[in-house]
Amino acid sequence: MKGRARIVFMGTPEFAVATLDALIADGQDIVAVVTAPDRPAGRGRQLRASAVKQRAMDRGLPILQPEKLKDPAFVSALDALDADLYIVVAFRMLPEVVWSKPRLGTINLHGSLLPAYRGAAPINWAVINGETKTGVTTFRIRHEIDTGDMLQQDAIDIGPDDTAGEVHDRSMRIGAQLMVRTVHGLLDGSLHATPQVIDPKAPPPGAPKLNPDNTHLHFDLPSARVHDLVRGLSPYPGAWCKWTDAGGQVHHLKLLRSARTERPVNGVPGSVSVDGGRLFVDCSDRALEILELQAEGRKRMLAADFLRGIRSVEGSGLG
Repeated sequence: MKGRARIVFMGTPEFAVATLDALIADGQDIVAVVTAPDRPAGRGRQLRASAVKQRAMDRGLPILQPEKLKDPAFVSALDALDADLYIVVAFRMLPEVVWSKPRLGTINLHGSLLPAYRGAAPINWAVINGETKTGVTTFRIRHEIDTGDMLQQDAIDIGPDDTAGEVHDRSMRIGAQLMVRTVHGLLDGSLHATPQVIDPKAPPPGAPKLNPDNTHLHFDLPSARVHDLVRGLSPYPGAWCKWTDAGGQVHHLKLLRSARTERPVNGVPGSVSVDGGRLFVDCSDRALEILELQAEGRKRMLAADFLRGIRSVEGSGLG
């Protein structure tokens, strides 16, 4: 069996597809794919398969879609597969009755350099916090989420204008190859797990789930901080704010790409101005240029296109 394992792969979104593809290309034996049940999506609310299910169907792989991971029928199905290894990428939290089964264990791919950014949105928070590096980690699953012993890591640079989407795509590709190397190391016995060590006096940052509160833009902050929040939430879910137009009407906007400037502020934080067809918003220290945005009920657009669709921004503000 050297170099090849019987693997049950568990994942749901596009981020997991790259790892599934890499394992197949490496010649690993994917005996089943576990993914989320089909969910209603879109305006028609028609059932839609996950990205991982769609790829598994393309590859002709057996698919399991349990509603409950402790369901005896699902657990029995896993037993029948007699897998050597479970691999988890962007899936749900597993119960011990599942993750404790395979002889080589259950391995997860996380989008950070653990123990930093444990949690649901590691890539977003690394960008939001202005990090210049992040990475991917393979580790053994145990009871507490994202706390298991680490196997391998690869670092990834974050540029000053990179969005979370761009870092996501690099992490997806690098993480897929890291998982292949991890499988090889487990099979040949060359890998040794390392416990995660946290300094209680300086714990690393976490990555809590994104919600309307922590994705809301406040312009009484330095422009660099606002810029990091915009790019850290782009393209999804988007940093949001309210725009009060010159007539006093309130609209919801998502700001999706911005640029730092040396332009001095002309008003209170949130004040909006236009110069040469470019859109600026005042922060606490400098003005920030808005490059791309999305108005409620409309598609993403360039700021220049947005400006052509309104009469005036003078006297309006974001907040």
